[in-house]
Amino acid sequence: QVQLVESGGGLVQPGGSLRLSCAASINIFDKITMAWYRQAPGKQRELVARILSSGLTIYEDSVKGRFTISRDNTQNTVYLQMNSLKPEDTAIYYCNRYQFFYNWGQGTQVTVSS
Repeated sequence: QVQLVESGGGLVQPGGSLRLSCAASINIFDKITMAWYRQAPGKQRELVARILSSGLTIYEDSVKGRFTISRDNTQNTVYLQMNSLKPEDTAIYYCNRYQFFYNWGQGTQVTVSS
């Protein structure tokens, strides 16, 4: 059974940084596109960024230039470096396969507030 375990969230001031991690027990991890998603209170879950098996990265406009997605195929882990955080980045952040979802993990809460 696939497990996705996100970590690294917390409370940070506007302009601050956080690095999220996601450990994935997926036996084909190195062959699939992984992604980070987020869900703010009262809103639908949305795509933030994705990284292909080749390492190519694609970002939504709202985070472009501020967030960096990366992966370590030896550790089956995907990361999200978040810089210049804004209050509107406040959400629960989840990782999952892009488009063809596994069961969702518990996510990690990111709160950006002064």
